[in-house]
Amino acid sequence: MRVKYERFVRNEEQEELLAGFLSGERWPYHVGESVSGDAVRRKIAEDYYDNASARTFWIMVDDVRAGLIRLEDLDDETPMFDLRIRSDHRGLGIGGRAVTWLTEYLFTTFPEISRIEGTTRQDNHAMRRIFRRCGYLKEAHYREAWPGAEGSVYASIGYGILRRDWLADTVTPLDWDDEPGTDDPPGGTDV
Repeated sequence: MRVKYERFVRNEEQEELLAGFLSGERWPYHVGESVSGDAVRRKIAEDYYDNASARTFWIMVDDVRAGLIRLEDLDDETPMFDLRIRSDHRGLGIGGRAVTWLTEYLFTTFPEISRIEGTTRQDNHAMRRIFRRCGYLKEAHYREAWPGAEGSVYASIGYGILRRDWLADTVTPLDWDDEPGTDDPPGGTDV
């Protein structure tokens, strides 16, 4: 399996490919599982997919558009990303390869970036495994923060990787128990 990454270029052909790609799939672990082609075209017209702080890349597998990476907040020291893999290409290791690629791309292309963040829905176990395998550490657990279909609500899980950890091929542990008064009963104490 040959995997390469091609930057989205705003032209009529690629705009229609992007609209068809995003509207032609269900994205079960994204806010808004379905996307209309018209909504994608509006975002393209607003430069959402390619601008000073965002870049989008096709994930090409054997010359087939198998996925999409959108890098955002590139003008910040902590960019984020959106990763989408077509349903017929899921479970083949493409997501892990994409996260490895985008991590290297961001840290080598943007020397001012100190860390990269990503979030996923609590029940997206595949993506959570990818984060861990790629050196990202769970840093946040936001309860009932991710709206799902039909009024359901999920936890949003945040992961991050530090440039220094990426360079050293290590993961610096997080001290989850650093709050003063952690022995206090729920609801706190009188001050």
